[in-house]
Amino acid sequence: MTGVCGCCGALRPRYKRLVDNIFPEDPEDGLVKSNMEKLTFYALSAPEKLDRIGAYLSERLSRDVARHRYGYVCIAMEALDQLLMACHCQSINLFVESFLKMVRKLLESDKPSLQILGTNSFVKFANIEEDTPSYHRSYDFFVSRFSEMCHSSYEDPDIRTNIRMAGIRGLQGVVRKTVNDELQANIWDPQHMDKIVPSLLFNLQSEEGTESRSPSPLQASEKEKESPVELTERCFRELLGRAAFGNIKSAVTPVLMHLDNHSLWEGKSFAVRCFKIIMYSIQSQHSHLVIQQLLGHLDANSKNSATVRAGIVEVLLEAAAIAASGSVGPTVLEVFNTLLKQLRLSVDYELTGSYDGSTNIGTKIIKAHEERQLQEAVIRTIGSFANTLPTYQRSEVMLFIMGKIPVPGVSLTLPSSDSGPEVTRMIQIMLLKSLVQVTAGFQTTNMLTALPSSFLEPLLSFSLTEDPEIRLLVLEILLSLIDRHENRPKFSKISIVSDISVLKLKVDKCSRQDNLFMKKHGQQLYRHIYLNCKEESSAKEHYETLFALLGLLSVELANEEVVVDLIRLALALQDLALSTDEALPTYNRCAVHALAAAYLNLICQLTTVPAFCQHIHEVIEVRRKEKPHLLPEDVFVQKPKLPSSLDKVDGDVLFLQSKITEVLGGSGYNTERLATPYVPQYTDEDRLSKRKSIGETISIQMDVESRNSPEKKERTPAEEITFETLKNAIVDSVGMEEQERERRRQVVEKFQKAPFEEIAAHCGARATMLQSKLNQIFEITIRPPPSPSGTISSGYGQTQSRSVPIYEMKFPDLCVY
Repeated sequence: MTGVCGCCGALRPRYKRLVDNIFPEDPEDGLVKSNMEKLTFYALSAPEKLDRIGAYLSERLSRDVARHRYGYVCIAMEALDQLLMACHCQSINLFVESFLKMVRKLLESDKPSLQILGTNSFVKFANIEEDTPSYHRSYDFFVSRFSEMCHSSYEDPDIRTNIRMAGIRGLQGVVRKTVNDELQANIWDPQHMDKIVPSLLFNLQSEEGTESRSPSPLQASEKEKESPVELTERCFRELLGRAAFGNIKSAVTPVLMHLDNHSLWEGKSFAVRCFKIIMYSIQSQHSHLVIQQLLGHLDANSKNSATVRAGIVEVLLEAAAIAASGSVGPTVLEVFNTLLKQLRLSVDYELTGSYDGSTNIGTKIIKAHEERQLQEAVIRTIGSFANTLPTYQRSEVMLFIMGKIPVPGVSLTLPSSDSGPEVTRMIQIMLLKSLVQVTAGFQTTNMLTALPSSFLEPLLSFSLTEDPEIRLLVLEILLSLIDRHENRPKFSKISIVSDISVLKLKVDKCSRQDNLFMKKHGQQLYRHIYLNCKEESSAKEHYETLFALLGLLSVELANEEVVVDLIRLALALQDLALSTDEALPTYNRCAVHALAAAYLNLICQLTTVPAFCQHIHEVIEVRRKEKPHLLPEDVFVQKPKLPSSLDKVDGDVLFLQSKITEVLGGSGYNTERLATPYVPQYTDEDRLSKRKSIGETISIQMDVESRNSPEKKERTPAEEITFETLKNAIVDSVGMEEQERERRRQVVEKFQKAPFEEIAAHCGARATMLQSKLNQIFEITIRPPPSPSGTISSGYGQTQSRSVPIYEMKFPDLCVY
């Protein structure tokens, strides 16, 4: 009876008959559409039969695959796709299991056409939004299989490309199906991402091999025209775009590992391209997470080759440029700390020649030029990060970097124990170059808050060192900080400009904050300009930068008082060049003369005082005729024509302070201040310069003249102050401070707890004591007026003064102030 039922089609279940009817006798005829519509209607009418329909279709497909009847396989998959698209009932989960079983069967096949067919079906399924959740479905096989297809090495290049593109689309489908469903397998787990991301990067990297392949536009559809690289990039962007805050690390870590394993940092271009895709694809508020991972990876590769570290730094540079403003994240200083650490390590590696500070046999030898390239990349990256920060954060970064610059004998914290002065110098130069990058384009309205003393004073101290490169970097930093209206390029060359209107300078009225800044720090700036001109090692670049600094001070921060001080400074520079006490070479003397002339020519036109301008122009014309080597056009050239010595520089070729004071006094300027020659004040900042070496015992001779009587000419012996006396003075001062603090505490306690009568009596006693002291002072200071007899004798044989005490004398009202 069982055999009879099996042979009779009428006795078979209806769903099987409907499934059988969709298959034509000749598979080339394709799916029987009318019967497919009946099957679909039956499935919608009886959804409980859907799982059986799927199981039967799966059974037929497995049999057709085994018998190599690939036409019927395609028909079965087409039927499954249509049923999947039409049915969304609650029992679809069991049908989906049958469907995925059939897709798995196709993907396991060796035939590329079946693999591609199964992938296309899976992609259609991935685009369906299911109404009911699935608790037991697994996609591990599909992730592994699609990743394997992405690495296909099929002999035929066209088929290989089709298989790889099918694998990419399959991975895209897995991501779409699972990324937003919390009940599905977590696609962000390392076991999945370690397969998906490298597969995408492998195809993204194989651009050159696929560029030459171009399918015929008559035979290829739009998707087939898309190259594997374009499809991979689109899939990679979609994956990253779906990454939430907690998943960024899971997506980026495999990228870093892939670049490490295949040595792709050294080429730079592919690594940069990958991270450009990442930075543009993720949500902007997550950018700092990528940057932090790159910084951590840079730390982990601290002892790798310079080319690898330079590649990571280049990627950081591009990432910082793409990141939106402020996206460096909450740990701004950590970013700069890591970069500065790498800079110091690179300098140490370059000078020691190895990563472990030794030159033993077997240690990896370092190439100095590669380390230099790395250092330049780090400096550029620091500047790129700084450009994304607001002004207040950039000021913090400037202070942070300044605190990292080693000061000889004060704060020397270097990576290796045997670091010498050359390492210190190199680190100073590199960190100052970093400051140049950070301060580039710095804009602020309040100079006092943006440039506190804690930053400006150490910076100016470095301008006193004998190293010309360090001095030049300090001047460049000052120019960037002061230039707020982009006037710096207009002072790039020292020259005598007859009409400064051609420079098109942007001049704004000096604000109150600017006035306060110059009142506080102006004298420091003038002093450092003066001392820089005294340096024998100063070259053309130094004088050009000093001229630009003087020009920017005149344009950006000058009020009437500042103008007077700058003119005094220029005249002091002229005196410096004339002085025989300073052992300046001839070139430096001519350069200082030319600098003073160029600046006075500029400032006289800014003040718009005709008589002042006339005097300056007259002196310049005399110099052109008689001594052209005192003008910038003959000094600041490649081959300056200079005399052997400057013995006779006087007369009409000099700017006269008396003349300038006279002409500016008529325009309301402070003549008394103008007539006073500028003399720089030497402070303890000179401890950083060559003038006073660290560790040297400084002896200061102090002459104390007795002033008790004008007739006494003798002087007390000079007091020698050495290190020991200074040390004792510091210890004593600490003890005195403690005593003073205790005395103040007792006074406050007394006034808080003592009765009113006691306090009143105490204050009265103090007032009486004060009055008695005043009377004694008046008696001492009062002297009798001269008289023929000098003194008179009283009745008691004592001499007494006939003068009236000063505080009792009557003065006219006009004499009383």
